[in-house]
Amino acid sequence: MAAIDVSGLEREYRGGLKAVDGIDLQVQAGEVYGFLGPNGAGKTTTVRMLVTLLRPTGGRATVAGFDVATEPQKVRRKIGVALQEAALDQLMTGRELMELQATLHGIPTREVAGRAQDLIGRVGLADAQERRVGTYSGGMRRRLDLAMALIHAPEVLFLDEPTTGLDPTSRATLWEEVRRLKNDGTTVFLTTQYLEEADQLADRVGIISAGKIVAEGTPTALKAEVGLPHLDLSFDGDADLARAREVLAPLGEVRDVTPPGADVSLGVREGSSAIARVVRALDDAGLTVGRVELVEPTLDDVFAARTGSHLEGAGEAGAAA
Repeated sequence: MAAIDVSGLEREYRGGLKAVDGIDLQVQAGEVYGFLGPNGAGKTTTVRMLVTLLRPTGGRATVAGFDVATEPQKVRRKIGVALQEAALDQLMTGRELMELQATLHGIPTREVAGRAQDLIGRVGLADAQERRVGTYSGGMRRRLDLAMALIHAPEVLFLDEPTTGLDPTSRATLWEEVRRLKNDGTTVFLTTQYLEEADQLADRVGIISAGKIVAEGTPTALKAEVGLPHLDLSFDGDADLARAREVLAPLGEVRDVTPPGADVSLGVREGSSAIARVVRALDDAGLTVGRVELVEPTLDDVFAARTGSHLEGAGEAGAAA
């Protein structure tokens, strides 16, 4: 059974506006599913329906085997949720909030303190646990919110743009925790506008635009749909470019269009591992390579190919890394 099973899910508002327009998706147990899309595409509305905060107006969705519309209490017992806006009591300390959350989830009293300490340490807040939450930075609050979402060891964790606006250290901490959760078998539904985040963490990616799923698959498969990785090569001296193309033809796909600053562009399925054999073949032919640049398709290329526009997070992939 899929951890999340969605069929024809819709959310329509007054005036006929469909924020989510009949989407289908499945997320398997233990999978990290990245949900990508621009602001206003329907990402957060989808999450709010799946975590039972918003009732669908059409279609069906089950989470951890329970229907989000007819069995919301059962769904809530199985999930952890960290939304963009964390509602945290500013006057309580981090430790107090963690222990309160554990108690509310019915965790036995003898286990509360130990479980809270373990999670506080995992998200890097041990030194700040006795401080009031009102003194925490934005990144610290997001990490505390994640720890609170994990206190009852949920089967399915929903993270709605968890690293938006965070500093690199806080972002790296959250990335590491997502990887740890995957290794522990937790299913993670991750919405993000950072391409590198989805590429690094997700087993599969769904891209939503105007309320519809426009692409879905593994990051590698999706990027392969829009073209091979390619090597852009430039040569030292007055190289015979016709000879270079002849040598390169058996090694990949010699491209018709060469970008500025390069002499030849070669599509190669294996990416960076092709560099050594390409340079060796050219050297054997007496052609000296001055520069080699590997250019790989991105998830933004996939989004642009399917929708004609780019994701807001496309320019921030480097920062996310």
